[in-house]
Amino acid sequence: MTLAQLVQIAISVSIFVTVFAFGLNAPLREAVFLFQRPSLLVRSILAMNVLMVLFAVAVVSLFDLPRPIEIALVVISLSPVPPVMPRKQEMAGGSGSYTIGLLVAAVVVALVLIPLWFEILDRYFAVDIHVGPLQLVPVALMTVIGPLVAGMLVRHFASSFAERIVGPTAVIGMGLLVLAVLPVLVLQAGPMWNEIGNGILIAFGSFSLVGLAVGHFLGGPNPNNRTVLALATSARHPAIAMTIGNLNFPDQKPVILVIVLLHVIVGFVLGIPYLVWRERVRASRAITTPPQP
Repeated sequence: MTLAQLVQIAISVSIFVTVFAFGLNAPLREAVFLFQRPSLLVRSILAMNVLMVLFAVAVVSLFDLPRPIEIALVVISLSPVPPVMPRKQEMAGGSGSYTIGLLVAAVVVALVLIPLWFEILDRYFAVDIHVGPLQLVPVALMTVIGPLVAGMLVRHFASSFAERIVGPTAVIGMGLLVLAVLPVLVLQAGPMWNEIGNGILIAFGSFSLVGLAVGHFLGGPNPNNRTVLALATSARHPAIAMTIGNLNFPDQKPVILVIVLLHVIVGFVLGIPYLVWRERVRASRAITTPPQP
């Protein structure tokens, strides 16, 4: 088994544990939160899975980027919400119901939209990538739907037990993610540096910044929803992005792994100023808003 395969398995396991921890804190009703609000659902999908795909295609069409980066940018734009979204949402005071609902809705919609987008991109933009919904279902079940529902069921039937294990479970999930990524950062430092020189910082940096702006604008009047959608639109699910890339380019798994992880790093760094700003806005609202009688 290669390093790329081991790292992808480790990332999937860490995501499973992390999302399970989120489920331990979430009532079952939050899973269908967004499906009960069609307007917010449409705006969320428009931001993440339409406008950002068109932006990625525009970047690929206008700039002469290396082919692996072009493919990775399109693949990442199609992948759904990253499973670490609830943790980032908590840092900015976002709505827990919207975050969990978005996590579920984005994956469900992606199973339909991703194959449809690939057909459109192949026909009109000469982007030759293909994947079927059945190829995505195992990844979606393993990294989002399955662990989230499992955590919610544990909370529903054994709430005191869920409260005791949620903290250690979250720590284990994040620890596994760090252990999975560190070997890549050490062993693939050279290839990562080469990709940085190929324009990847500009491509993924612009994707993250535009995603923050698009999500913030379409998040609606609720400031918490704006924060959640901005973070979701600027980042993507690494395991699903790697799965799509590996299915289409099995001989370039190490390159795909490096590029996807670089996207995660760039998005994380660029998201910090936005999180700080949103936290300051939230704090100022709390100060200026008079207490309710």
